[in-house]
Amino acid sequence: MSGKLRMNIFNGLEKIVKKDYPLGQSTWFGLGGRAEYFIRPQTIAQLADVVKRCSENSVPMRVLGFGSNLLVRDEGVKGTVIKLDGEEFCKVKHDGLILTAGAGADLGKLVLDCVRRGLGGIEILAGIPGSIGGAVRMNAGGIFGDLGSAIESVTLMDNDGNIFEKSKPELSFDYRQTNITAKIILAAQIKLYEADPQHLLKTVKEVWIYKKNTQPLNTKSAGCVFKNPRGMSAGAMIDRTGLKGTKVGGAVVSEKHANFIIAEKGCKSSDVILLIDTIKQQVKEKFDVELELEIEIW
Repeated sequence: MSGKLRMNIFNGLEKIVKKDYPLGQSTWFGLGGRAEYFIRPQTIAQLADVVKRCSENSVPMRVLGFGSNLLVRDEGVKGTVIKLDGEEFCKVKHDGLILTAGAGADLGKLVLDCVRRGLGGIEILAGIPGSIGGAVRMNAGGIFGDLGSAIESVTLMDNDGNIFEKSKPELSFDYRQTNITAKIILAAQIKLYEADPQHLLKTVKEVWIYKKNTQPLNTKSAGCVFKNPRGMSAGAMIDRTGLKGTKVGGAVVSEKHANFIIAEKGCKSSDVILLIDTIKQQVKEKFDVELELEIEIW
């Protein structure tokens, strides 16, 4: 389908559609090519319209959160990338101990807001960057716990623009994954408990100190690149393979935490991908373990 014909698909939505949008600036790595279409719906109705049009015209569709665990290839992305950062998608509502957070809400800000209110349940997620939608999709977490354990239900949209809910127990969360198959997450309902704000703040500080001591913060990276194989640490395996500091082009394995890849000046996505392949191959040779990606590659 030609670009001209495709643009007609989004007739009337010109205000929210950008063509050939540089995606790198929307990811933590700061790398990658352009999106054929970059769409920022401002209302649920607009989003449903976009989703239906993509569906009816077989235009591939992806949703971008904060881009904190995403690598976009140098060639960029065909089709549509949707970003839910309009006011309607960032709403946060407290109803007693139930928190409803829109997909575009900032996880970090939400954690601190709950701590201030004396609401426990997500303080263990301090320091994890991302939107609520992205955090739900990958069941964000770390050694202290994950988001899935606090989620009661999620509001989703199917490919025809219909809105529906999925609740526990039919909603299940596992290590860095969930059984949600719908492309669009609209919101999550999170169950919290009353707690002493000082006690919660202490936990947040402990999590931050741990991260500061063990992770290369303030660098261009996308967090842990690989999932930890059951009962093992991906970072420790990469370290024991002697790969810390290994470089491919502008991509380098962090000296501080071997499961982080840092993008230095002049780095391309292809450098990161080559480095990922090198790590996988060497860990396979040394430990006979196939490392699985935790970051997403588009």
